[in-house]
Amino acid sequence: MAHRFTARAVVVGDRAGTVVPDAVLDVEDGLISWVGPAGEAPASDAEGTRLPGVLVPGMVNTHSHAPMVLFRGQGEGLPLDRWLREVMWPREARLTPEDIEVAMTAASAEMLRHGVTTSVEMYFQPERLAAAVRTTGARAVVANPLIGLPGFGTFDEQLATAVGLAASSDEQVEFGIGPHSAYTVPLPVLRDAGAAAREHGLLLTVHVAETATEGDDLLTEHGVSVPQLLAAHDVLGGRVIGAHCVHMDDADLEIWREHDVAVAHCPGSNTKLASGTARLRDMLDRGIRVGIGTDGPASNDNLDLFEDLRLAAQLARLRERDALALTAPEAFWLATGAAAAAIDRPDLGQLEVGRRADLVHVDADDIAFTPVGDLTDLVTHLVWSVGSRHVRDTWVAGRQVVRDGVSTTVDEAELRAQVQERGLRLARG
Repeated sequence: MAHRFTARAVVVGDRAGTVVPDAVLDVEDGLISWVGPAGEAPASDAEGTRLPGVLVPGMVNTHSHAPMVLFRGQGEGLPLDRWLREVMWPREARLTPEDIEVAMTAASAEMLRHGVTTSVEMYFQPERLAAAVRTTGARAVVANPLIGLPGFGTFDEQLATAVGLAASSDEQVEFGIGPHSAYTVPLPVLRDAGAAAREHGLLLTVHVAETATEGDDLLTEHGVSVPQLLAAHDVLGGRVIGAHCVHMDDADLEIWREHDVAVAHCPGSNTKLASGTARLRDMLDRGIRVGIGTDGPASNDNLDLFEDLRLAAQLARLRERDALALTAPEAFWLATGAAAAAIDRPDLGQLEVGRRADLVHVDADDIAFTPVGDLTDLVTHLVWSVGSRHVRDTWVAGRQVVRDGVSTTVDEAELRAQVQERGLRLARG
């Protein structure tokens, strides 16, 4: 129940980029009970693990449709609206519950190998997603989607399912509500979803302003933007995270600030689908909570937050024409501490006493980690030089789920074969 880790350094995952050299981190009952320099560590007879590399927090993926590994690479070259209507939604209508659980299991194992220990999932069959995550040993917030597609029930049924699952939430799997967007879900349904989320303390995640034109019909009908519509229809308040939020003007951002709406920033998906570049620096300067998300692996096309946090920094600097528009510590924080704050989970995302012992061991015995002149170089290398290929080990609540780059909980080769077979069946129709 107690374990001591020693490492070359601990990167805390806070905005300042705090690094503890020659570090010790103690875990008890799945929580961090002590972290600091080895010379100051309390006496302990707990079992120990000596790590040659750097210990960082398990990353938090704030927006994902992970079972879409079944559609990875499909619809290449299409803009979002055609990609959804011509490729994704027809194939999703053919999904079986078993397809979804297999795909989620494979995707969850992939994320753990990349150092992602928690993901926010908006996808069908929430109980199957939860079962998959429990199998791999990861964490997830599973938001039952509300969307008007054939075969997935009425909006009332979908919302009732989301609320009914709330009582099943625990420290590993939390259930939430996921209305797809204002352009696919009627405003009264969105209002009901917001009320239900507030009543039950659930995370509500919704796509907002992903493309420049998706809200045109709503603007024509109502005369205001989607963020203004959501505010006017009492959708906001409570735990709300807007996915993408690319095309937001100053008034929209002020609404987000006023209602404390968080943002799941998905730079990989937004660039691949040519959706645009979010105003990340403006959001942070206004105090809006932001965390990095991958989006689905059919629109990114991977589940690697190391790539997305690097791209977030590059795009922010390019947009602002300023090499300081997003610092390396801020970029890493957006995938760790800030991401946990964005989904209102203060127990995750940073290596601090009292938080969950979700830990990632990054190999520092590599040219990508050389040279190191001072501690700030470690964070700089994590952002600009190191990738998920350097992740060696992952623990969730102190339990090892990846050892030397290999899952300890599932057979990934078998899962890959299953995804191949099922993905081809769905593509054939």
